[in-house]
Amino acid sequence: MTTDAATRGTTSKGMRWAGWIVSAIPALMMGAGGIFMAVAHPDAVSEGMVKYGYPATVARPLLIVEVACVVLYLIPQTAVLGAILLTGYLGGAVATHVRASEAWWFPVVFGVLVWLGIYLRDALVRALVPLRRL
Repeated sequence: MTTDAATRGTTSKGMRWAGWIVSAIPALMMGAGGIFMAVAHPDAVSEGMVKYGYPATVARPLLIVEVACVVLYLIPQTAVLGAILLTGYLGGAVATHVRASEAWWFPVVFGVLVWLGIYLRDALVRALVPLRRL
């Protein structure tokens, strides 16, 4: 498989814009939310960690990991790696919410948006995961 400009150029401008708009939803919610919570409400985040059975000391490292994954996701050259890491991060969120008997669908929706956004904006991802009609 080649990764030259001709292969990447098969994404239409409209599809690329739609992909960036869809990608912006989880990126803004997770990135800005992570930064805001780490800076403005560190005590509330620590209390939330304890509520879910985690030590309070893991709050800041988890928020740093969250923001780092979002940054990787937003850089076109590392977007697939960012999507994979965000999927793992959101999988942990699903497991935490299931364990706490809370609504678990919200991180699932974010994971779907992460992959839908990258699917729309990257022709190589579409080539790897083709949607077929029966």
